[in-house]
Amino acid sequence: MAHDFSHESKHAHCFEPRTSVRVVGITVTSPRKRWLAGQLAGLIQKVVTMTRAIQFHNHPFRFLLYLEWGLLAVSVMGILTAPPLREVTRRGLNMPLRTFTQWPLFTVGCLLLFGLLGLYLPTKGVWQRLGHIALQVALIVVTSGLMLRGSQLFPFIYLVLVIRSCLMVGLMGRVTVTALAFLLFMTTLGLKFRGLRGLGRPISRPVRHLLSSLQMNLIVFFGLSLVFTLLLVNALLNERTIQNRLQKANEELQRSAAQVKQLATAQERSRIAREIHDSLGHSLTALNIQLEGAIKLSQRDPQKSQTLLNEAKRLGSVALQDVRQSVATLRDQSPAQNSLQSQLNSLVDTLKTSTGITPNINIQLLHPLSEATSMALYRLVQEGITNIVKHADATAVDLSLMVDDQGGRLLLRDDGRGFDMSQISTGFGLQGMQERAQAMGGRLTVDSRPGQGCELRVMIPGEQVRENGGEQP
Repeated sequence: MAHDFSHESKHAHCFEPRTSVRVVGITVTSPRKRWLAGQLAGLIQKVVTMTRAIQFHNHPFRFLLYLEWGLLAVSVMGILTAPPLREVTRRGLNMPLRTFTQWPLFTVGCLLLFGLLGLYLPTKGVWQRLGHIALQVALIVVTSGLMLRGSQLFPFIYLVLVIRSCLMVGLMGRVTVTALAFLLFMTTLGLKFRGLRGLGRPISRPVRHLLSSLQMNLIVFFGLSLVFTLLLVNALLNERTIQNRLQKANEELQRSAAQVKQLATAQERSRIAREIHDSLGHSLTALNIQLEGAIKLSQRDPQKSQTLLNEAKRLGSVALQDVRQSVATLRDQSPAQNSLQSQLNSLVDTLKTSTGITPNINIQLLHPLSEATSMALYRLVQEGITNIVKHADATAVDLSLMVDDQGGRLLLRDDGRGFDMSQISTGFGLQGMQERAQAMGGRLTVDSRPGQGCELRVMIPGEQVRENGGEQP
C-alpha cells in the first residue's frame, strides 16, 4: 500500500512564526487570532480617527489655522479703523452717536466668534457638520449685513469658510460651500455698489461704467481666489493622504520583514537540524554498526575486526567533518565536492561494509542538475540507506536514479522486514525526506508491507528538472 506524503507535508509540517500581538490588554499568539487582532486594532484606530474632531492640538495643517487668524485680524483692524460716524453725519442721519459706536464692536464680536469656531471642526456626523457650516455662514451674513453702510468688504472670511469646509466635508461638499461663498460675496458686493449709486447724488456715465467694471473685476478676481484656495487645500489634503498611506505601507512592510526574518530563522534551524540528522545520523549509525561488529569479531577474527575498526575510524572522521561543516558554514553542502554519482557510490560502499549487501545500481544522469537538486537527491538516498542499515534486515537492495528531459525518477527498494503503513508515524527522517522532495517540486511515495520490504519513490516533473538544471556538480 503506497502512501503519498506530498500533500500531507504541506499542512502537517508548515511552520508559522509564533509571535504575540497585544490588543486591548489581550495577548494573542495564534496566527489566525493574530490576524483577527490586527484587523480589530485597525478598526479601533479607524473608529477613533472617525470620531475625532479637528482641534488645535491635532490640526493637520497648523499653518492654515495661523493663516485664518491673520486674515481675521486684518478684517478686525479694517473695522476698528473705519470712520463710520463722519460718513453718517455727512449724510444727515440724526441718530445718537452711541448707537453707531456699538455696531463695530458687535461686528468684531461676530468675527471673533467666527474665529473660535475654527478651533473645533467636526469631521463626522452629517448634521453636526451641516450645523457647524450653517453657523459659520450665518455669522458671515450677519457681519456683512452690519457693515453694508460702511466702506469695508470682508472677502477673507469667505476664504476661511472654504478652507474649513475642505477639512470637514468631501469633494462635493467643498464645491457646494465654495459656490455658496461666491454667491454670498456677489450679493454683498452688489448691495455695496447699489448703496453707492443711491447716495442721492447724480453719477456720471463714465463713473457708472467705471464702477460696473470694478465690480466685475472684483467678482472675477474673487472667484479665481476661491478656486485657487480650493485647489490648494485639496492638493495639501491629497498629499497628506498619500503620506499617511506610505507610512502605513512602511509599517506593514517592517512588520512583514520581521515576520519573514523569523520565518527564515526557523527554516534555517529546521534545515540545520535536518542536515545534522541526515549526515551525522548516518555516519554515527554506520559507526555504531562497525564497532558492534568489531567487538563480536575481536576474538574469532582479529583481522576482520581491525578492518571494521578502521572503517569506524573513517566514519568518525566523516561525522566530525559533518559537524564542523554544519556549525561553520550553515549551508547545504555535500560531504565531498564530487559528482552526484560518485557520492552515491560512496553510500553504496558504506552499505556494503555495514551489511555485506551488494546492491543493484542503475544510475543514468542524462540531464544536468543544479547543486541544490543533486544535494537533495543525495540526502534522500542517504536517509533511505540509513533506514535500511538500521531497521530493514535486508538481503537485497535496488537503487535506481534516472534523470532526463522528461523528469527525474528515484527508486530505492529492499526486501527487508517492512512495516505496516497504517501504523506509520512521521519521524524526523521521513519528514526531512518529504521536505527535500517538496523543495525540488517532486513527490515522495513510500510503499511497504510487513515481511515484503519497503519501496521508496521520488518523482520530479520534467519542468522542474529543466528549470533547476545547470552544470552537474
